[in-house]
Order: sequence, then C-alpha cells, then structure tokens
Amino acid sequence: MNTFEHLFGAIHVSDRDAAMVWYERLFGRPPDLIPNTDEAAWRLTETAWVYVIAGAGDSGTSLHTVLVADLDSFLRRTRDAGIKPGPIETKGSGVRSVHIEDPDGNRLQVGQPPS
Repeated sequence: MNTFEHLFGAIHVSDRDAAMVWYERLFGRPPDLIPNTDEAAWRLTETAWVYVIAGAGDSGTSLHTVLVADLDSFLRRTRDAGIKPGPIETKGSGVRSVHIEDPDGNRLQVGQPPS
C-alpha cells in the first residue's frame, strides 16, 4: 500500500497574475512558491499545497474543500479582504461550511467540523 505524504491541488485559472492577487487576499499572504510564469503555490499545511495554474484550458472548473479550526474567524478575515463568501450551511453531521468563488468561477468550500 502506498503512503501519501504531500498533496498539490491545482486550481485552473485564466490569468495567473490576476489569480495571484485574489488568492493573496484570500490566504492573507503572497504565494510561497512561484515556480514559473504559469503557476503560483500556497502551502496550507506542512504537507498540503494549492496552486493556481494558467493556460490549462479548464479555468473555472476546480473545486476544493479545506477544513479550518475557526470558520467565523476565517470568514471575518475573508470579508475584511473584500471577498464575499456564500451563506453558512450546516450539514447533518454538524459541519458548518461556506462556498467561495474566485473570479474564474472556481469553487472553494471551507468547513469547520463540530467541536
């Protein structure tokens, strides 16, 4: 059986530089890695990264889910950065979550498990 140690999740965008500006606002910081003219990456945990990639032809089709420890704090910071999240939903298991859409239409679901 394989043991997976790292995850790089791609977010397909039409313009890397424009996406970098938006994701810098979302994550509260510039990218941790800019490997080339088409990509920029943010390290979210010790072993999980997301990266924007331009020119892949699939902009606006990505969907990712991340879990945070404090959804309300995340949403305050997100709104302060000028990003409008969708409404908070509570799933049957008690997970609270919201959807955020980037300018290309990519969706990021952000959730907080019940404590």
